[in-house]
Amino acid sequence: MPFAYVAAVLLAVAPSAASAEAPPPLPARTLQLTPSQMFRLAELAQANGDLATSSTVYVALENNPDLSVRAEARFRHAKQLLGLKRNREAALLLRRLLDEKPQALAPRLELARSLQLLGDTNAALRELRAVQSGGLPSSVARLIDRYSQALRAQRPFGASVEVAIAPDSNINRATRSDTLGTIFGDFQIADEGKAKSGTGLSLSGQAFRRAAIGANSSLLFRASGFANLYRRGRFNDLAADLAAGPELNLGRNRLQLELGATQRWFGQKPYLRSARIAGTFSHPLGSRTLLRLIGSAALVDNQLNDLQDGRSYTGQLQAERALTPTTGVAASLSWDRQALKDPGYATTGWRAGVSGWRDVGRITLTAAADLGRLHADERLLLFPARRADRYARISLGASFRQLQYAGFAPVVRFSVERNRSSIAFYDYRRTRTEMGIVRAF
Repeated sequence: MPFAYVAAVLLAVAPSAASAEAPPPLPARTLQLTPSQMFRLAELAQANGDLATSSTVYVALENNPDLSVRAEARFRHAKQLLGLKRNREAALLLRRLLDEKPQALAPRLELARSLQLLGDTNAALRELRAVQSGGLPSSVARLIDRYSQALRAQRPFGASVEVAIAPDSNINRATRSDTLGTIFGDFQIADEGKAKSGTGLSLSGQAFRRAAIGANSSLLFRASGFANLYRRGRFNDLAADLAAGPELNLGRNRLQLELGATQRWFGQKPYLRSARIAGTFSHPLGSRTLLRLIGSAALVDNQLNDLQDGRSYTGQLQAERALTPTTGVAASLSWDRQALKDPGYATTGWRAGVSGWRDVGRITLTAAADLGRLHADERLLLFPARRADRYARISLGASFRQLQYAGFAPVVRFSVERNRSSIAFYDYRRTRTEMGIVRAF
């Protein structure tokens, strides 16, 4: 560390040399600085372009036993990293700061900024709603509202990935029943048609590219997919999706439209493909709540059964609200219509769900519950009654940021799923655990 900076700090905080005779020189240059002197040293180093020294000082102060000191050091260091376009490192520092001081306003705003620079606009807006959940003076609230609108200046490209090991009690979502009731009596179900357990590798990812087409609009290209891979390849479940469409910012509202195509494989064989048109309309209700309306229409080609070809329509209403800077809730209501060639396969259904999350120190806890109903238009000729399902699912999860490495943190999720159906073939229960890594901010 250059001694000139230290000397400058000492001159700034020590008594004037004119008021006392200078002491004899010490045999060694051992200096002990107070936190305020170290902050001043970092400021002088940064002003002289010595970012390495400034960063070294901040890193040292980030381990100070005083919460206020280490929070200030992390905040200043994060702002320096943002200036160097090291946005991921800045986000990690700011998240760690907020784990200890969740009510801090300026760091949460900087976290929102870093998330936006990383391309995660939805997460950035969620942080802004968390800021406003504690109540703000009107002038500050207006400033944050303008900042929310400024987040519409999107990152031009980005990607994300999640990897998990997933023990699953029912990897093929199949029945455990030994028999299948038909108009001809009970048929025996072969072992291959029953529920199978297994531990798989769960992968999911997304990449996007955004091109500006005006002051308040852009064109988004997106590729995404998932894969659940097992030792027995006949149970592998994979999907790939491509989509493109405009994003329009209409004042505080946002409209996204897209054309997309999906291909799905099961057991290494093509299973389902579809082409769709979809739209999402986002509207803030006050400062802490976001409302989304989502709709889509698709042409469906079942590559294993032509009787399941046709059209599908979906609609969903979502609401998300920040209760406090560390707690939020969400609710959703969705409707689904599968208008397929055979009325026995054509279905209409709905689902309703609630979820919540809470930061407890450096751990984020999540919980969710879903209920749903589904019924077929008519019965299939083989069965005595038309299909009627009752669906339920609960899930719990936790991510552990104190164990983060290279921007990723461990996550554990546990879910229980149950679908009760009038047709034994669709009746199943499932328990799944996921242990993987996710982004730590």
